Amino acid sequence: MKIGCPKEIKAQEFRVGLTPNAAREVVVHGHEVLVEAGAGAGSGFADADYLAAGARILATAAEVFAEADLIVKVKEPQAPERAMLREGQVLFTYLHLAPDPEQTEDLLTSGATCIAYETVTDASGGLPLLAPMSEVAGKLAPQVGAWTLQKANGGRGVLMGGVPGVGPAQVMVIGGGVVGTNAARVAAGMGADVTVLDRSLPRLRYLDDVFGGVFRTRYATAGATAELVVQADMVVGAVLIAGAAAPKLVTRAQLKDMKPGAAIVDVAIDQGGCFETSRATTHEDPIYEVDGIMHYCVANMPGAVARSSTIALGNATLPFLLALADKGWRKACDDDPHLLNGLNVYAGHLTNVPVGKALGMDVLSPSMALKQ
Repeated sequence: MKIGCPKEIKAQEFRVGLTPNAAREVVVHGHEVLVEAGAGAGSGFADADYLAAGARILATAAEVFAEADLIVKVKEPQAPERAMLREGQVLFTYLHLAPDPEQTEDLLTSGATCIAYETVTDASGGLPLLAPMSEVAGKLAPQVGAWTLQKANGGRGVLMGGVPGVGPAQVMVIGGGVVGTNAARVAAGMGADVTVLDRSLPRLRYLDDVFGGVFRTRYATAGATAELVVQADMVVGAVLIAGAAAPKLVTRAQLKDMKPGAAIVDVAIDQGGCFETSRATTHEDPIYEVDGIMHYCVANMPGAVARSSTIALGNATLPFLLALADKGWRKACDDDPHLLNGLNVYAGHLTNVPVGKALGMDVLSPSMALKQ
């Protein structure tokens, strides 16, 4: 099989879908790897590294898309990339379709088979291909939030850890999953006073058992959210419903009760965001103000630390990529129900139920897609 890796073209996206080490593994398995020239530069990987791994360098993305049987990327394909997809081709990348009807329609029209990293599951009910980037984004959230809080950026001018005689920043983390846990750990490590909200009592028990004394936990209700949001200097949105649009948990009306210059960091922005006032931004222009509250809503936060993110993502995706290449997508998904859960689009059909509900579209079950 020919595996193609184009250069990412989303604004300020420096990650790459395939590391040289991953390319070497794919070649060892008897497949051909096609990499667009310069694809790895943003992550510190030169074309020579890919050549040494046995890959072939092609000059343009168009050549990669034209030759490859399977395209491996990081971010959702942009409009020019979607136009290059073809019937029967396999796309393996993050998609985040629920808040993106335009992308969904283009993928359906292409006839390609699209497997989304963010809906692949594992035996414990986790999301193994989302987890590495969730860890990165969670650890980055307090860092970028602290920057947003600086007065020069429109923030309150509050130091995360305070100083003797001056209290620390009050940080509220909505969601106690992978993103929220990592955000809380880092924020607490910076000296902030942190509270994590979640609706899973088992998860709250776990957080208390493991991190008791490092940060506090609260059961997430509308009342608890309203109470804590007015006290917060920083609110981190870390809510995820796999494949679905993120719920709006803080309304615009609530912003007027927040501290002027408080910072919102919406890590759920890839799925539409969990604040009513959230809209996607880029690393080039990351923050904006609504009703005196500063919003940081960069949709590809891990791209800021591209090398670490690329290596972490490559470690997680490689076993699945090899299965797709060695067996073909049908056999690989038939053998692994967790990989099958990643199937979002097949031959003009939407195949993910939460995405279908979010977009009001009919869905063909993944198991039925395998039989077609």
